[in-house]
Amino acid sequence: MPLVTEPPDTLSDPRELLLAYLDYYRATLLRKLDGLSDDELRTSRLPSGWTPLELLKHLAFVERRWLRWGFAGENVDPVWGESDPETGKWSVGADESAESIRALFLEECAASRAIVSGARLEDIARGRDRFDSPARPPALSWILFHLLQEYARHVGQLDVVRELLDGATGE
Repeated sequence: MPLVTEPPDTLSDPRELLLAYLDYYRATLLRKLDGLSDDELRTSRLPSGWTPLELLKHLAFVERRWLRWGFAGENVDPVWGESDPETGKWSVGADESAESIRALFLEECAASRAIVSGARLEDIARGRDRFDSPARPPALSWILFHLLQEYARHVGQLDVVRELLDGATGE
């Protein structure tokens, strides 16, 4: 697995630092999935039952929901496409390849970057009715910090999965 490096400690612009860390976690997620067989990507090692491929699909839809659907106010469908409609749990169909889920993830990350590149951190989400408090939808800065914590949490969970699978730890 090639090493993914953390943003430099000389980076001090808040916007650049936040975006650099998001890209760091996006790349770390993909690096942790590299080298896993299709069976390993589709097998859970945790009591909660999610698989590494389901996690990748989940984070693709997290990007879609928060930035395209929520912040930009786009009409995208599906918005909750990683969840099984009957169980509500993350799912990847047998007909969905690992390559197609990876491509979906990369497409959603690219769409997120394009949206963010044309916005200021203080800009308010246009999808007002898509948040818990439509009268006070969040600013882009809040959304990006939310995404950052979501990635940090899930990449940490994937650390554990990978260690249980093959002993790989850390970066």
